[in-house]
Amino acid sequence: MHVPRSLEAYPDLTVFESTGSTNDELRATPDAADFSIAVTDNQTAGRGRLGRVWVAPPGQTLAVSVLLRPGLSPEHLGWLPLIAGLAMARTVQQLLPDARVGLKWPNDVQIDGLKVSGILAELSGSSDAVIVGAGLNLAIPADQLPTPVATSVGLHTHGSGSADPDTALAGYLSELQRLYRAFTAAGGDAEASGIRSALIEACTTLGLQVRVQLPGDEVLIGVATGIDESGRLLVQEQDDHVQAVAAGDVTHLRYE
Repeated sequence: MHVPRSLEAYPDLTVFESTGSTNDELRATPDAADFSIAVTDNQTAGRGRLGRVWVAPPGQTLAVSVLLRPGLSPEHLGWLPLIAGLAMARTVQQLLPDARVGLKWPNDVQIDGLKVSGILAELSGSSDAVIVGAGLNLAIPADQLPTPVATSVGLHTHGSGSADPDTALAGYLSELQRLYRAFTAAGGDAEASGIRSALIEACTTLGLQVRVQLPGDEVLIGVATGIDESGRLLVQEQDDHVQAVAAGDVTHLRYE
């Protein structure tokens, strides 16, 4: 994997020709510095949310994990995967300036409603550090996509855009670092740092009828009306009761 621009900009970046999981590579180094990075284009045992497998064909995807030590109290850590999703959405938009890129809550990046990237955040083994892993479909052909609702950057270039892994990696790390620094400089205040307003602007879930599969197999159906100060999705049910969702699998039931 050839990423010279990224390696020059980020000295704590380690490139793996192949690995089971970039998250696991960082977890195996418990004393790694803040913003240590592991990346590969051949991840053989990637994980998604809710225990799903992240399918990553060799040479066609980007798997990147970043270890974050924000020095904040635990109640602020839930914003980190949301920040990563926002950073990836902005990166994909930069790669595809003419595409319709959006962020489905909490952090699935979509192109025209099709998933191109997902985020998985895990504790590093201590309460002060979080490993944020991101998978980005770069060059998977249409007939090799893992699901009917998936896509890849390369399928949307149409002569205007780039699926170059170094460009994607450097762009993502730059966006993530900028948002992360703003968040930590504000003491984990998503409102003061501008993170919450930026997330609301990018989130295509808001205003839609949604179905949320909650932990414990409970299902919530309603209209997504907002994102609160903790990063939770606000869903208004038919009886006008508003429920704040901290974790769940969201399906858009209708589009604007």
